[in-house]
Amino acid sequence: MKKDTRKQFNAYLAQVGEVNDVEDTSVQFNVVPAAVQGLQDKIIEQSTFLPKINILTVSHAKGENIKAGIVGPASGRSDTAKNERREPKNALSMEGFGYELVQTNTDIALSYAKLDAWHHLGDLNTRIRGYTSAQIANDREIIGWYGESVAKSSDIKANPMLQDVNKGWLQYMRDNHPQNLLSEGATAGEIRFGEGGDYEGLDHAISDLVSVIPVYLRKNLIALIGDDLVMAEKRRLYKAISLSPKEKTQATQALMSFGGVEGWETPSNFPGRGLIITSLDNLSIYLQEDSWRRNLKEETEFDRWMDYNSRNEGYVVEEPRKLVGFEFGNVKLKDGDTWV
Repeated sequence: MKKDTRKQFNAYLAQVGEVNDVEDTSVQFNVVPAAVQGLQDKIIEQSTFLPKINILTVSHAKGENIKAGIVGPASGRSDTAKNERREPKNALSMEGFGYELVQTNTDIALSYAKLDAWHHLGDLNTRIRGYTSAQIANDREIIGWYGESVAKSSDIKANPMLQDVNKGWLQYMRDNHPQNLLSEGATAGEIRFGEGGDYEGLDHAISDLVSVIPVYLRKNLIALIGDDLVMAEKRRLYKAISLSPKEKTQATQALMSFGGVEGWETPSNFPGRGLIITSLDNLSIYLQEDSWRRNLKEETEFDRWMDYNSRNEGYVVEEPRKLVGFEFGNVKLKDGDTWV
């Protein structure tokens, strides 16, 4: 690492130490709440999806969901003149859905070469923070959709989508309300999407899925749709019309909403064949307060600095009955006369 780069990097280390009231950042330290909030804000800035959901801090590693939803109507009347008791309705979820946070590590290498390159741009501190935050944001999105288990030692080669790092939102559904994740249609183990399949298009699929959600929970619903399904829908629509100027406009309009759900989007890192109906405020990431630990250590034998980050976090579906979707690994698209 060049002399000027080291001077700037030492200033960065000093700033991290000052904010967290530690003298030696190479020794693991607890990140203070104000610094954690700064990290959280920077992480959220690096994503187009995370700002739309809940990122919440909780006191305990295990407990009941914070943003519990209603279970149904609570109003009524009792004839007290006949000694009928006015029975209060439990407006919160009777099932008591809970969360459990686990240690999640994000350890990032900063090579001398990368730091030297950033030094010449004159904003080394900003680039280090942005690089670290972007990595954590990207990993949170991936785990949210693909996370299946919590391994004692994760294996990135066997699980390239971080399936064994933490349990994501879909695994939360599998564990707590699996009936809302459709795993098959007429063919065992398959959901066939396309002409002659279980669902010919997104209108059919989404309207069918919405019907599973109780009427009183159908608020602010949005469809999260994978790229592969969006492309399949476009091909279906364009194949059905001759694409005159008027029909092109009609096709574009047809892609604006599906199955009675006005809004839809494809979140970054979302499975290509994924389809989920919920509200964005139904998805959360919980972080346990005072659990973020960090240290920055130089590894001269590898020509790099390491930024070790550890915190307890978890992925929560606040009201599982308000989320319904496909098991994306079982979705098959038509290719000629076969389903793949």
